[in-house]
Amino acid sequence: MPESPTWWQRGVFYQIYPRSFRDASGDGLGDLRGIHEGIDYLAWLGVDAIWLSPIYPSEDVDLGYDVSDYCAVDPRLGTLADFDRLLDALHERDIKLVLDLVPNHTSDRHPLFLESRSSADHPRHDWYVWRDPTPDGSPPNNWQSYFGDRAWEYAEPPGKWYLHSCHRGQPDLNWDNPAVAQAIQEVMRFWLSRGVDGFRVDALWLLGKDRELRNNPPNRDWHEGLPAWARLERVYSEDRAESHEHARLLRSVVDEFPDRLMIGEVVLPPDRAVAYYGDDLDEANFPHNFALTELRDWSAEEVRAVVEGYEAVLPAGAWPNWLLGDHDFSRIASRVGPERSRLVQMLLLSLRGTPTCYYGDELGLPTADLSRSDLAVVDPQAAGAPWRNRLTARTPMQWSPTRYGGFSEVEPWLPLASDEPELTVQRQRDDRASVLHLFRSLIRLRKEIPALAVGAYRSLPAPPDVFSFERHHPDGSVEVHLNFADRAREVELAGPRRIVLSTVEPAPSAKVGETSLTLQPYEGVLVSAQVRTATR
Repeated sequence: MPESPTWWQRGVFYQIYPRSFRDASGDGLGDLRGIHEGIDYLAWLGVDAIWLSPIYPSEDVDLGYDVSDYCAVDPRLGTLADFDRLLDALHERDIKLVLDLVPNHTSDRHPLFLESRSSADHPRHDWYVWRDPTPDGSPPNNWQSYFGDRAWEYAEPPGKWYLHSCHRGQPDLNWDNPAVAQAIQEVMRFWLSRGVDGFRVDALWLLGKDRELRNNPPNRDWHEGLPAWARLERVYSEDRAESHEHARLLRSVVDEFPDRLMIGEVVLPPDRAVAYYGDDLDEANFPHNFALTELRDWSAEEVRAVVEGYEAVLPAGAWPNWLLGDHDFSRIASRVGPERSRLVQMLLLSLRGTPTCYYGDELGLPTADLSRSDLAVVDPQAAGAPWRNRLTARTPMQWSPTRYGGFSEVEPWLPLASDEPELTVQRQRDDRASVLHLFRSLIRLRKEIPALAVGAYRSLPAPPDVFSFERHHPDGSVEVHLNFADRAREVELAGPRRIVLSTVEPAPSAKVGETSLTLQPYEGVLVSAQVRTATR
């Protein structure tokens, strides 16, 4: 339990994919002015910070993550002036803003790469990872990209292969070149000086590569159900000691500015991901924790094992965080089913640590069916793995039960995830039994009850199918009981309790006795013997 919690330890984060939040320009694509128009909603919801997926100019081979200018705004999304107005408006409402930083790779149309590939003698040639062909003309090694093909592309000029850990249109920067690190540091200072509150660093674990470029060994556990990139054990192409060196360098820039934050995207098992806190907590303030995104059964026992396992591997003094998904995962409501959708939101917003919510999940939006063949936009990663179509979770925010969901007055860049009128902000704001109101109530309670915001965590005994835990704080404790079963379950209590909130509010079906609590199917409750709210 932190003695003096920071804003990012107490806060609730809300991720926005800018192209899909709101269209203010009328071209079918979300933009910065659209986010500005949604600020009052964000304030009503009660979130403390927003994380914006990339807003930079891009050639769109990876839907915004192939950056062609780090210090500008994509004209389709707005201007730097629009960004400044948005940032000021958020700060006026005490909402922080965290930008995506993409330091592992650029677009192959970035001016730096065009210079780099123009000639092996160009002063900036070594800003990217280039290697000569082997004697038979083949790539330098056997590395595979995350897009299902080899991680090398031949270019003439300069008559060499360049490395791309992702799409071939995203050449990897050479982080062994100090000039590259200095350039990215200046990009960070550009945005931090404008007032942004921090960065979520994309692909942080990819920054360090084996300097000898040795072949990755085969993955002996690979089978047809795994993606192609998992055929090899990626021991030389990522998650190296050099990645930690670069993470510390990025963090040092963030620490030049008061009260700022660095989040790391580290898609590794929890015991390896937590290494990116740093031995001295000098890397990411927290690496994103993807443990809950890997669940398949969503049983109480599986959830408990994940939570306890993550708590067990956290370094001393590290602050945890949780998310149910982001722009790279199918929607949580579809993964857990409608009956558990409310339950997992209570889980996310009551665990110890900083929760990150994905836009639209507060409405229970489903994963979209994008099987149509006439879509103008496709996800390149889905070419070799259709089940990995990331666009299915990047569809427009649904504001009202109108033709285009209140997102735009013209046909959006992607179809809506659902035409259900009830899956809109307008309908759910008027329905106190909605997922949206539950979500908002949970955020409000985190602000009012110190135990939920920053209290310690302790697992509690529970019957089968129930995950129970306590959040303890000197100002009072809160117990959380979550029934993942399709039948009622009875939980023993240490003494009299009262229900603070139920997932079936405003009329909880749970029954509280002197020493027991009966939970209805898929019901979750917060209970307390004594709750003292924080002084405002």
